[in-house]
Formats: sequence, structure tokens, C-alpha cells
Amino acid sequence: MKRRSLLQWAATSGALASLTALPARAQSSSPKEIRLDYAYYNPSSLVIRRFGWLEEEFKKDGVPVQWVLSAGSNRALEYLNANSIDIGSTAGLAAVLAKANGNPIRTPYIFSRPEWTALVVPRNSPIKTLADLKGKKVAATKGTDPYLFLLRALHTVGLKRTDIEHVSLQHADGKAALEQGRVDAWAGLDPLMAASELGAGSRLLYRNVSFNTYGFLNVREDFLQRHPETVRRVIAVYERARQWIQANNSAAAQILSEEAKVSLEVALLQIKVRTDLAQPQPGKQHIDALKAAAPILLDEALVRPGTDLDKVITNLVDTSFAAPVIRQG
Repeated sequence: MKRRSLLQWAATSGALASLTALPARAQSSSPKEIRLDYAYYNPSSLVIRRFGWLEEEFKKDGVPVQWVLSAGSNRALEYLNANSIDIGSTAGLAAVLAKANGNPIRTPYIFSRPEWTALVVPRNSPIKTLADLKGKKVAATKGTDPYLFLLRALHTVGLKRTDIEHVSLQHADGKAALEQGRVDAWAGLDPLMAASELGAGSRLLYRNVSFNTYGFLNVREDFLQRHPETVRRVIAVYERARQWIQANNSAAAQILSEEAKVSLEVALLQIKVRTDLAQPQPGKQHIDALKAAAPILLDEALVRPGTDLDKVITNLVDTSFAAPVIRQG
């Protein structure tokens, strides 16, 4: 699918465009710019950026849009904490970890429910079970869903972080280390994980959809307080992208393929098989999933002893802010 064709499809999506036509509301001030991330694990961000929908939405206000690539949840959270971006996409449990350690964020929108991580071994690896990872080198990116997935998976067979040799690598470097035989296993992240499966024959050792926490669109609390209507309009554009992807899976996969420089086959696996866009409204199911996952943060001493993680989750997940926007869509 040529980019020109994709742009033509977007231009003719009149019904979807109406999602951003929210009633004008007064706000205390307009931001000087909107700074947000795009990420290969967040297909909606790629679609929005490719079609220029945010730039289009805020052009009449004279507010420029600045995009920053996040290579993983850890990077997005670093940018949010450093006030380098206002809105960033991460995994849910990674956001809880960051919030518990002082990152001033709040989550008003869910961009996906993915199965974006699993534990991966080389094609001919002798490793057959999780218990076989004891004493082995395992690559994972700290502060991300794959890292926390790894820890939770180990706990299911009575192992801890200290029972393996953790090799801290960013996701792309972890993939390379696995395929080059420098580590025994890797806590993968799509689309890199799908590319390793289809391109190098890597094998998924352990999958567990319930251990994949949701895709959280996080906003710096100060930005949300000062510019609530701006955030609503950003969420409305995200809704436009979500519905467009649901109606145009193959075209969305083409965009992912071009942006992430992976094959269309890999992109289709991520978009069609491993990405669920059905539940954008934060709610009880997201809170319950985080509360079920959160004990790993205390068990592995990733947060201060005695941290009230239930309170952290309640303060993180905003279950009402986006509701009017989603209902209007």
C-alpha cells in the first residue's frame, strides 16, 4: 500500500474525523506545544503521526506538535519524569513502578490490550521449560513489561531474579544478543519478537496473555491539570486512530512495517493477532489486572518496602476523564 493511497483513505474518512469535533470548552491556557511519543508497540501513535491528525487538530490554535520516539516503556517514563514529553505510551505495570517511585503521571486512556511480550529462546535451544532458565543468561530491558513479565514467569516455578543472570539490554539489543548466541533467552517485545520468530526461527518458551499488562497512555499530572481540554482532544484523535485501525488492519500493518522496518508479515502478526483495541476506557478490569501483578514489585524489591501499591494504582488510573470522549465516538 503506497503512502499516497493511505493518505487518500485518511482524507476520505469523514465519519472518523468527526470524532475530533468536540464542543469548544474554555481552558485556563493553551500549551505552547504538545510533546508526545510514538512507539512501535503503540500502533495508534504511528497512524496518528503518519497522517498528521494531531497537527491538523491543533493547527487552528497555533499549537505545534513535537514527536519523540520511545524505544520502550523505560524510555517513555524517563522522558515523562524529565519533563521532556507531556504524553507517553507505556505498559501498565511499568507505569505503576514509575508512579510508585515518584514519576508524576496519570493514565486517562488505554491504547491497547496486547500480547506483546513472551520469553524467547533460539530455535535449537535445549531450554524447554521455565525451570531450565536457572543459571542462564536472560536479556531484558529494566523498567518495562518484558522485564516484569520475566520476573513473574520465574516466580511461577519458584525462581527469582537472583536465580538467573540478568543481562540488561534495550529491546533491540536483546534481540540481537539472542540471535547471536550471547544470551540464552530474551524477554521479547513486539514487533522485534515477531521479527525474531519469523526471521530467525526463535521459539516462544513461555507465553501468558494475562502477564502482559495493558498499553497505558500516560500524561504528566501538571499538564493534565493545566490543559485538560487539550488532553481530551488528543484522546479524541487516539479514538479516531483506534477505529481506523480496527477498520483497516492491513493498512495499519503497512504503516507499522514501514516505520519499524519489519516485514509486512511481522507487522500483520502484531496488529491482527496480538493487539486488542476493544477496551480504551480505563476501568475495573485494568485496575484489577494491575493489583494482581503489583506484588512482584515488592517481592523483587523494585519499590520501597511498605509501599501501598493499591493506592498507587488508584492514583494512577483515571477511570472517568476519557469517558465523554469515548462515548461521543
